[in-house]
Amino acid sequence: MREALPLFPERASTMAGSVDSLYIFLIVVSVFFSLLIAFSIIYFAIRYRRRSETERPAPVHGGLALELVWTVIPFLLTMVMFGWGASVYFELYRPPDDAMNIYVVGKQWMWKVQHLGGQREINELHIPIGRSVKLTMTSQDVIHDFFVPAFRTKADVLPGRYTNIWFKPTKPGKYHLFCAEYCGTEHSGMIGWVYVMEPAAYEVWLAGGAAGGTLASNGEKLFQSLACSNCHRPDLTGRGPNLVGVFGRPVQLEGGGTVTADENYIRESILNPAAKVVAGYQPVMPTFQGLVTEEELLQLIEYIKSLSTPPAATPAAAPTPVRRKR
Repeated sequence: MREALPLFPERASTMAGSVDSLYIFLIVVSVFFSLLIAFSIIYFAIRYRRRSETERPAPVHGGLALELVWTVIPFLLTMVMFGWGASVYFELYRPPDDAMNIYVVGKQWMWKVQHLGGQREINELHIPIGRSVKLTMTSQDVIHDFFVPAFRTKADVLPGRYTNIWFKPTKPGKYHLFCAEYCGTEHSGMIGWVYVMEPAAYEVWLAGGAAGGTLASNGEKLFQSLACSNCHRPDLTGRGPNLVGVFGRPVQLEGGGTVTADENYIRESILNPAAKVVAGYQPVMPTFQGLVTEEELLQLIEYIKSLSTPPAATPAAAPTPVRRKR
């Protein structure tokens, strides 16, 4: 494909072919109907031109068959486009359960990457070939856009929330990483590289870059230093709910309603704890807005995710969610 269509980036992920096929289909349909309409205009302009000043055209009262054709065919084509596009979209934004998770923070004007093992990168991302990779992304300032053309991967990176995207690389190599959203004066310089490595080479790279501990262990240290453990106690004696086993489970809220304890919920619970108060607890947790960075938020989230579910006989197994740290 790259040799035949040099304007197309290299295909280096499992989704690249599906995205290209849909894109080519849209181009072919657009070109076909553009040419059909253009030639029809030229043909009818010549065929039914006015030949004299006294000529009066015969009235036309329409044709039901023609109207049905130009209504049904475009409708069917748009339904095909919608169904095909929706299937590709859902596949792009539904990461597999076994995908390795990597955190990305966009900042004017760089990409800051954190691996679960503690490895950190700036404007670079090292990943193994043949492994599904899920990116959990947020912005520290303005809207950015994470774009890897070779993977056909592109997603907005927003301040104040987490967005996810995934890909599975199929070819080892070095691929361009861009910010595809104008984010300030040095937007054009917010670029980087994605390195797809063979498994053995990737393991060697992992072994050489985790001097500061894992993301979860750093989150545990931060959890203790912020005195969060004083309120969020596994024995349920604290003023905040137990956090063991809470991630990914439904949380009952004060005043009714439930919410899933995902990354966005935990982030909101740390920065705006009064927004969604857990049922049975008072809104006494102070905000940590401005006290923790985006990177530290990710460490806390990963620590909470790492907490194992307690035994079924223990009261802590109840779905008690994230709230009120001190």
